[in-house]
Amino acid sequence: MSRRTSPWKCLEDSRASRLSFCTKVCYGIGGVPNQIASSATAFYLQLFLLDIAQIPAAQVSLVLFGGKVSGAAADPVAGFFINRSQRTGSGRLMPWVLGCTPFIALAYFFLWFLPPFTSLRGLWYTTFYCLFQGLATFFQVPYTALTMLLTPCPRERDSATAYRMTVEMAGTLVGATVHGLIVSGAHKHHRCEATVTPGPVTISPNAARLYYIAAAVVAVTYPVCSSLLCLGVKERPDPSTPASGPGLSFLAGLGLTTRHPPYLKMVISFLFISAAVQVEQSYLVLFCTHASQLHDHVQGLVLTVLVSAVLSTPLWEWVLQRFGKKTSAFGISAMVPFAILLAAVPTAPVAYVVAFVSGVSTAVSLLLPWSMLPDVVDDFQLQHHHGPGLETIFYSSYVFFTKLSGACALGISTLSLEFSGYKAGACKQAEEVVVTLKVLIGAVPTCMILAGLCILMVGSTPKTPSQDASSRLSLRRRTSYSLA
Repeated sequence: MSRRTSPWKCLEDSRASRLSFCTKVCYGIGGVPNQIASSATAFYLQLFLLDIAQIPAAQVSLVLFGGKVSGAAADPVAGFFINRSQRTGSGRLMPWVLGCTPFIALAYFFLWFLPPFTSLRGLWYTTFYCLFQGLATFFQVPYTALTMLLTPCPRERDSATAYRMTVEMAGTLVGATVHGLIVSGAHKHHRCEATVTPGPVTISPNAARLYYIAAAVVAVTYPVCSSLLCLGVKERPDPSTPASGPGLSFLAGLGLTTRHPPYLKMVISFLFISAAVQVEQSYLVLFCTHASQLHDHVQGLVLTVLVSAVLSTPLWEWVLQRFGKKTSAFGISAMVPFAILLAAVPTAPVAYVVAFVSGVSTAVSLLLPWSMLPDVVDDFQLQHHHGPGLETIFYSSYVFFTKLSGACALGISTLSLEFSGYKAGACKQAEEVVVTLKVLIGAVPTCMILAGLCILMVGSTPKTPSQDASSRLSLRRRTSYSLA
C-alpha cells in the first residue's frame, strides 16, 4: 500500500541534510595540501628540473609523463581497493585519506631534493614524482568521493563543493605565494649577463636549499589539514545500496559508468579543458623566464592567477546556481583570446591582464566538473540500482582520464622543447625555443579549450535532480540507512 510522504517529514529531512559552516570549511581544508602541492609542481617543477637540477628536456619529458601516468594508473587501483574496503569507525573513505598523509608528505619533499649525483638524477625525480602522483591519487579519490557521503541533498553538495574549491584555492594562494617567495632567490636573472653566450650556469647550493625549505613547508600542511578534516567532517553511511549483498565488482561498475552517456561526454570534454589548463600553468613561468622580458614578474603573475581564481570562485558558484552549469562553461573560453594576446604581445601590462583572466577561467574549469559529477551520479542512480561505492568509481575514473590527458599533453609539449634545442640551465635560449614556448602558451591551450567546449555543448547535460527525483533518491537512501 502506498503512503503519502508528510510535508513535515520532508522538511525535517531537508534540515537534517544541511551541512554546517564548520563542516564545509573543514571539508575544504582537507583538500588544501594536494592543491598547494599541485600548484607548486604545475608552476615550478618544470623550471626546477630544467634550470636547477639541469636535466635534459627529453628526460624532463619522461619525468612529467611518467609521473602523470602513474597518477592516472593509480586511479582505477584506488577505486578498486576503496570500493572493496569495509566501513570502520571513522568511515569507509576517511581512513584512506589519513593513511596516505605521512607517505605523500615524504614523497613530496624528496621530489624537490637535489641528490649529490648527477648521472641518475632523471631516475631519482621520475621515481619520486611517480610515488607522489600515485599517493596523491590515493588521497584525492576518497577525499573527492566524500562529497556524495556528506549529505543526500544536491544543493548542499553543490554548496560544499563551492566551499571546498574556495578554501582550496585560498590555501593554494597562500601556499603558492610562500613557495614562490622562498624559491624566487634561486632564479635571480642578474646571474646571466647580456653579453654571455648561451650555455649552462653553475647552480649555487643556496638555490637548492631554498627549494628544500619550500618543499618542507608544503609537506607539513598534509598532516595538519588531514587532522582538521578528520575532526570536522563526519562521513555518512554509504547510501548507494543496503548493506546486504556484495554489490558490483569494480570492473563491472567501471563498465557501467563509462557507458553512461552524460558521464562519457563530460569526461571527454574535460580531458581537453583540464589538459589546456595544465599546459598553460606549466609553461607560464618558463615563458616569462626564457621567451620574454618578464622574469622579474613571475611571482607577481602567479599570484595574480591565484588571487583572481580565489575571488571569482564564489561568483562562479552564483552563476552556476542562477544560469546553470552548461551556460557557466562559456566562462572557460575567456582564456582563449588573452592567451593568444600574451604570445603576440609579451609585455608586463598585457601579462597581468592575461594572468587575471586566466585565473577567472581556471576557477570555473576546476569548479564545473566537480559540481557536475554529483548530478551525473544521481542521474545514473535514478536509472540503475547498483552499488555500493559507485560514487568512488565515478570520481576515480574521471581523475584517471584527466590525468592521462595531462600526461600526454605535458609529455609531448616538453619533448617539443628538446626538439627545438632547449639547453638546460642556459642563460639564453635559441630563437626556436622562444617560438615553441609562444605556441605552447597560446595556440595549444586555445585549440584544446575550444575542442572541449564544443563537445560539452553538444546534447543535454544532467541537471540538479528535480524535487520528485530528489525525494525518490532520499527515500532509497533512508531505506539503505535503515537496513545498514
